[in-house]
Amino acid sequence: MSEIPTPSGRDERVLANDEAGFGRHLTPGKRPALIMVDFVKAYFEPGAQLYMGLDSCLHSAQRLLKAARKAGILVIHTQVSFSEGGVDGGVFFKKIDALKHFVGNAPLGEIMPEVKPLKSEVVIVKQFASSFFGTTLSSTLQASGVDTLIIAGVSTSGCVRATAVDAIQHGFIPLVCRDAVGDRNDGPHEASLFDLQAKYAEVMSEAEILQYLTSLTESAETK
Repeated sequence: MSEIPTPSGRDERVLANDEAGFGRHLTPGKRPALIMVDFVKAYFEPGAQLYMGLDSCLHSAQRLLKAARKAGILVIHTQVSFSEGGVDGGVFFKKIDALKHFVGNAPLGEIMPEVKPLKSEVVIVKQFASSFFGTTLSSTLQASGVDTLIIAGVSTSGCVRATAVDAIQHGFIPLVCRDAVGDRNDGPHEASLFDLQAKYAEVMSEAEILQYLTSLTESAETK
């Protein structure tokens, strides 16, 4: 039996994640959708309060978006917007000062041009971390027969994690693209990916997801 560190004052032995029954693998389905979570200017413009200083996840997401469009799958984008005073943000708006930059049609709330939605793609406006909470996301996915949700976005420990957890709770297989998500600190980013793989999602590389999308396209072409 493997042991992992326990908090001070506890001397019980605990099982490693795999031995404790975590980390089983989910098989991606046949009807995926791609969700682009909050790729807005607030996270990518230098000098902005929420700036992450990390463009690599945006470029990875751009490549995923191109592949998803080629495969003809449903693509959904999210962005955040609050009414004046943030009353529709509730306690969450009071907790995080930087959310003030998303009041109304604020420039920092605009989706980055690299991943600008097509007119045919769904854009969901949300007020909370999860893309499912208080939105039409679940019904939109169900109406399209989606069984798998590919997730790209920011931040890993916030809106990406919350969206992935809610995805599995709504019956969808969450695939989190490691290369297409980002956070302002490596610690929360890596810890969130570890926990998502252990309990709630499949954490996959960009290459793996691109291959998955290619296989679906090839399968459709042979029918």
